[in-house]
Amino acid sequence: MSRPPFPPFTAETAAQKVRGAEDGWNSRKPSAVSLAYTEDSRWRNRAEFIQGRADIVAFLTRKWNRELDYRLIKELWAFTGNRIAVRFAYEWHDDSGQYFRSYGNENWEFDEQGLMRWRVASINDLPIAASERKYHWPLGRRPDDHPGLSALGL
Repeated sequence: MSRPPFPPFTAETAAQKVRGAEDGWNSRKPSAVSLAYTEDSRWRNRAEFIQGRADIVAFLTRKWNRELDYRLIKELWAFTGNRIAVRFAYEWHDDSGQYFRSYGNENWEFDEQGLMRWRVASINDLPIAASERKYHWPLGRRPDDHPGLSALGL
């Protein structure tokens, strides 16, 4: 199994990898998203440590059951060889209707087949009013003409 583009990354292929990850996560389909990672992929997500696709599926299922109406934007920060650094922000609400914007950074490492084998994420949640939301596209893939993080001042 492989997932192009493959390392070593260029600015163009790293940006493609980032947008592909954003699109996958915005699908909110844990089993499909897990296929972008190696069978034994290792993650640190906040204070949680995850290893392998089964754990990824379980984690994402819990996440999207709690983080309702999830919409994510990722932006390439840096890249070299088989590594990519990303910054991101996503908006969601909990079951009480409280909205949040979650900000973070991720460091990714890929194998030769373009599958992510290591993911380290640091994330902070900011409660926001519904009127402060900036992501208003229909659930799913962010439209190509929707501004990214930098254009939104995030």
